[in-house]
Amino acid sequence: MMTLFHCVSARSFRPLWTLEALGLPYELKMLPFPPRVLKRDYLDINPLGTVPLFLDGKVRMTESAAICQYLCATHAPTPLQVDVHEEDFGAYLNHLHFGEATLTFPQTLVLRYSRFEPEERRMPTVADDYAKWFLARLKKLEPVLEQRSYLCANRFTAADISVGYALMLAEMIDLAPAFTLAVAAYWERLKQEPAYQRALKAEHEAALAQGVSPVPAPLQFGNG
Repeated sequence: MMTLFHCVSARSFRPLWTLEALGLPYELKMLPFPPRVLKRDYLDINPLGTVPLFLDGKVRMTESAAICQYLCATHAPTPLQVDVHEEDFGAYLNHLHFGEATLTFPQTLVLRYSRFEPEERRMPTVADDYAKWFLARLKKLEPVLEQRSYLCANRFTAADISVGYALMLAEMIDLAPAFTLAVAAYWERLKQEPAYQRALKAEHEAALAQGVSPVPAPLQFGNG
């Protein structure tokens, strides 16, 4: 069975959401955040100490968007994937990786320098600058979402999962009030998506069953 190592509301939520959207069986192993500090034996199986770690037989993957792409490709055909012969194939791949490389990266710096670092090492100016960077790049989605309900192929795909996680994180760190109108409406649609709701439920239940706090890390650490 496929296994996903996950922290509550971390990047590993992307493959969790994808597994639920595909209706696949999997084992969910919950870790406290940050696992490299609070679960040191995790380093024995993932020296990076990061989540996700995804195992499927001999396959080992640690990049959240790549895991989503892998799951869709290995369980095709699925509407969650835009195929190479479809007009929006390029847009699909671009949005799939835009969600992580462009939208999530600046938010990790906001988190680090406003919440995760000890008080004396926090840098409000850095956090504010990267919040502005995130919001500036998020505006790229506004003209797309003014014209359609989802990012590509006129349907919900793994690209929406990738970008949707970035919006989920933004909401947790209080950036959602700055969303443009179409992006805000899009995020509300994604939150009603059935697999998103199932993933939240699976995450919560697994955390409680495995003795891990169900509170997302950004909320555990609070504001700077």
